[in-house]
Amino acid sequence: MNATLLAVALSLVSAGAYAAAAVAQERLASRVTEGESGALRMLASGVWWSSVGLNAAAALLHVAALKYGPLTLVQPLGALTLVAAVPLGARLAGRRVTRLEWRGTGLTLIGLGALLLTASGPAPDDTLTVPEALVVAAATMAVIGALSRPGTRPGLRHATASGFASGVASALTQTVTVAVTDRSGPLLSPQVVTVALLVAAFAAGGLLLSQTAYRGGLGAPLAVVTLSNPMAASVIGVALLGERLRGGAGGILVAVAGAMVAAYGVVVLTRSPRAPAAEPAREYLPSIPAPSAEPAALRLSRP
Repeated sequence: MNATLLAVALSLVSAGAYAAAAVAQERLASRVTEGESGALRMLASGVWWSSVGLNAAAALLHVAALKYGPLTLVQPLGALTLVAAVPLGARLAGRRVTRLEWRGTGLTLIGLGALLLTASGPAPDDTLTVPEALVVAAATMAVIGALSRPGTRPGLRHATASGFASGVASALTQTVTVAVTDRSGPLLSPQVVTVALLVAAFAAGGLLLSQTAYRGGLGAPLAVVTLSNPMAASVIGVALLGERLRGGAGGILVAVAGAMVAAYGVVVLTRSPRAPAAEPAREYLPSIPAPSAEPAALRLSRP
C-alpha cells in the first residue's frame, strides 16, 4: 500500500472514531447544565471518559495519517466525521436517517472525491520552525479569544474556535511527527518539545470548546468544526509547509468546486433533526427530577 492510500485508510478510521466521540459528547452535553455542578457531573460520567478515549484513539490514527499524507489530503477527510455521526446519532435516537441526511452525505462524499483528486500529494517532509510555530499559536489564540467572548450564538462561535484549535493542532502534529521520524536530528530537540507542548494545549482546548458547543445540538456545531478544521490546517500547509494542489490552474478549480460541494453537503446535514437526549445516558448520570409543567393553581386545588 502506497503512502497516499495508507493516509486515506487511517483518516477514514480516525473519522469514524471522532464521529462516535462527537455523538457521545453531544448526548452528554444535552444533559449537563453549566456551572460547577455540571462540570463535576461530566467528569464523573463514564460517557465523558469514553468520549475522551475515542478522541485519543482517533487522534493517534490522525497522527499516523499525517505521517503519510499532506495536510491538504488528510484534513478534508475529517468531513467524514459528520457523515458518520449523523446516521450514528439517528440510530441511537431510535429513528431512521432522513432523505435530507442521505442527500447531504452524498454531496459531501462527491465534494471530498474532487478534493482528493487534487490533494493527493507525496508524504510530507517539511516542518514548521519554532518561530513559525509560535507565530501560528499566537495568532490562533487571538482568534479563539475573540470567538470565545460572551455574546450571541456561543455554540457556533465555540465550534469555530474548536475547529481552528484542532486544525492548528493537526498542522503542529505533522511537524512533530516528521521531525521525530527524521533520524538526522535528536529525538527531543527544542523544536519537537516546543511544538509538542503547543499540540497538547490546542488539542485539549479544541476538545473543551467542542464540548460546550454541543450543548446546542450535534448537527450545526459539528458541521462548523468540520469546515473550520481543514480550513485552518490547509492554510498552514499551503502558506508555510510548501504543499501544493495537483493539476495547476485546472486542479485549483476542481478543488474549489469540490470544496463548495462538500460545504453545501455539510450545510444540508446541519438541517437534520436534533436527536433527543439518549435514555442510556441515565445509567451514567444521576437523574434530576424535571419540574412539573402543570399550572400551580391546579396543583394546589388537587386533594
